Amino acid sequence: MRMLSFYLIGLVFGVGISLSGMANPAKVLNFFDIAGAWDPSLAFVMGGALVVTGLGYRLALRRATPVLALRFQVPSRTGLDPSLLSGAAIFGVGWGIAGFCPGGALPALGTGRVEVAVFVAALITGILLTRLTLDRRAGPRGLAPGSR
Repeated sequence: MRMLSFYLIGLVFGVGISLSGMANPAKVLNFFDIAGAWDPSLAFVMGGALVVTGLGYRLALRRATPVLALRFQVPSRTGLDPSLLSGAAIFGVGWGIAGFCPGGALPALGTGRVEVAVFVAALITGILLTRLTLDRRAGPRGLAPGSR
């Protein structure tokens, strides 16, 4: 039942990303081209996503436990730190250059376009390099730098 739920959730997400145009790099790049052929329609997509997410969290967190898990996994860190800010900046620059964000690129893999596969390969490489770097910084016992 869980796997079927995950599949259906992914299917709805992928269809929504495709219908909204977020899997189309030209539409995404036009959203960022404020001085040229600006297309503000993705702002409405993102605004709608924020509304749905906000309502979803309010409804879900009223429950004692999630439907498909043992406990809620809500981030405990709430502050802004250099890691979050630099990650957000890298994400935004990558999105602006490539025209894809991870959420839009994964459903777009089904198009068979080479540039989508290259983007996803670069995304996976970046994730692996970040994990490798963080593991090395943590040291042999998994301690954060400066906590030894």
